[in-house]
Parts: sequence; C-alpha cells; structure tokens
Amino acid sequence: MSIQQEIQDKRIAVLLSGGVDSSVVVYLLASMGLHPDCYYIKIGPDEDEEWDCSSEEDMEMATAVAHRYGCPLQVVDCHEEYWTQVTRYTMDKVRSGYTPNPDVMCNRLIKFGAFHEKCGHRYDLIATGHYARTEFDECGNKWLVTSPDPVKDQTDFLAQIYDWQLAKALFPIGHFMKDEVRQIAEREHLASARRKDSQGICFLGKINYNDYLRRYLGEQPGDVLEWETGRRIGQHRGLWFHTIGQRHGLGFGGGPWFVVRKDMAANVLYVSHGYDPQTAYKSDFVIRDFHYLTPSAGTALPTRITFKIRHTPEYHPATLEVIDGGYIVHSGHPIHGVAPGQFCVVYDSDHHRCFGSAEISV
Repeated sequence: MSIQQEIQDKRIAVLLSGGVDSSVVVYLLASMGLHPDCYYIKIGPDEDEEWDCSSEEDMEMATAVAHRYGCPLQVVDCHEEYWTQVTRYTMDKVRSGYTPNPDVMCNRLIKFGAFHEKCGHRYDLIATGHYARTEFDECGNKWLVTSPDPVKDQTDFLAQIYDWQLAKALFPIGHFMKDEVRQIAEREHLASARRKDSQGICFLGKINYNDYLRRYLGEQPGDVLEWETGRRIGQHRGLWFHTIGQRHGLGFGGGPWFVVRKDMAANVLYVSHGYDPQTAYKSDFVIRDFHYLTPSAGTALPTRITFKIRHTPEYHPATLEVIDGGYIVHSGHPIHGVAPGQFCVVYDSDHHRCFGSAEISV
C-alpha cells in the first residue's frame, strides 16, 4: 500500500519539531493537496531553569513551515508527562544499575502516547519525520520496516511502541536517504534545510546527560577497581554515570580503560585494561518479556534473526533459543558493551521487518 492509498480520506496530524525531517513531511503532504494539522510538542525543561535549549528556534522553524503550507499549528504541552514518565523510567533504571534508552520510551509514552491522549485521538494517522517505513502483509497486518538509509534508520527507537500506535503511524520520509531529504528542503527553500540534526537524548539538545542524571540522583562516590587484579585505580562519582563497555571519559591514568562491571551493592566500578579486552564482549545474552510490534501476526519469532542493541548502522546476525519467559540471543560474533537494561531490537534475517524488542536481562 502506498502512502497515497494509506492517507486517502484520513484525518492526519503532523508532529512538527522544526527540524528538516518533519518540515519535509509537511511539504510532502502539502504536495498531495493536504493541509494537515501540525503540532509542536513541548517537553523542555522548566522555563525558570537556565539549561541551554533550542526550543525557541525549533518553534520559529515549525511556525514558518506550517504558515508556508497553510497548515494550522498548535503547541501541545507534554512537559509534565515527560518528566514524570520518561524521567522516572530513566532514573529508576540507572539507579538499579541498568542502561536505559529514554528515546525509545519517549516515542511510546510521549510522541505516540501523551500526545494521543491530548490531541491525537482525533486523528486516523500521526505523521512524523522518523526514518522508518511500514508495510502490510497479505493478511492486512501492519509491520514496521527499516529505512533504506542504514545510518539514519530509526526503527530501533520505535521498537517499543504499541500495536495500536503503529497502526496510526505514518512515516512519509521513510523511503528517502537523508541526503535526499536535505536536497528536497534546499530545493523548496525550507527554513530548516541546513539545520543540524539534533543530538543526544530526545529533547535534551545541548544539555549534558551526566548533568541530567546529577540533577535527580546526585553523586555517590565509590572505588574503581581493575577487574583482573582488584587493584584500586581511582574513584567514581556515581555508578549511574557509567555504562558497560564505556571507554571514553573515564579520566583514569594508564589507560585505555573499559567498564566491564558495576557492583551496585558494593558501589564498585570494575574496569579492564588494554584495547578491547574480551571481558567487554558477549556472544550470548538473555532477553525477556519480548514486546511484539505486530502481535496480530503471531508471537513466535524465527530462529534466525538480526538485531541491534544500540543505534548503529550495523545489524548483527544471530539465532534465538527459546527459554521460559524469553530467549537467549546467540550472536554470530562477539558484541561489545552488552549491558542489562539495553533494548535488543529484533529484525528478520534480512533486517527488513522489525519484530519488536526486549530488555537485556543478563
């Protein structure tokens, strides 16, 4: 089914961020003769805080694009929902020693969640600037499908949305390469054409992630020990500032060092010396409570799959072994930095369809 067929006679809302991707979404829909309602989701810090945030410029860009194509624009304040739901999830995970992904939960809880409760329920489709696609099988089941741009593909960030959210999701730029989107924006003289892609976690922009953690969790100093010898090499400021596999920003002499374990009970950070030590790699790990994006098509995963555990262009081949409550992922090669709490996103063997995701447990 083409986008033109999917949008026929549908009520469409666009989540317009002010960036080049969502701006091109509005252009594409307008070129089809549509004037969709546009919404800017506000989820920044409190107005009385002095954190560096680009939301004002985002709003200016969004306003310019909506005005140009005759689309109404409204601001939807999801600030409270973000800071109570996504921040709670993030802090609970890091406090327990896990590695969370706030971007993944922001899509489920805010962009396709809180927005739906406030405004989205009035629409048949919610269009966003994600680099992802959807397709329907012969039984009418809707699947999340990867973008042809492996660097920009964002299916991993969408792998925890609910099936009813996927049913309403529309990704008009999903079949483009990023360079093509830039070229369209340049050709159409969109104000956002040369804006840099946002970096970091969801709305945080230039806000440092460690400052974000420090704000809510403070600091809790403890020892840093060499994994092989138990030798004390320094002190950390809090285990939540570190992730398994981390090798930058540790600040200890005699490196490079790699984080290989966090002992939450003893408040000890273990590191290993040398370049890419085997202790930082895993070939087998457990995932539980798998979240299926298209449960209507069944909940049995194939034995041979590809997967990601972080936002990278690479898809890793693996086989799945069924266990009680989940699966053991047997990767075709050792993976660096496998950490509990990360989402393992599972695709078919051709990394075309995304089946869903689950947290790594060990």
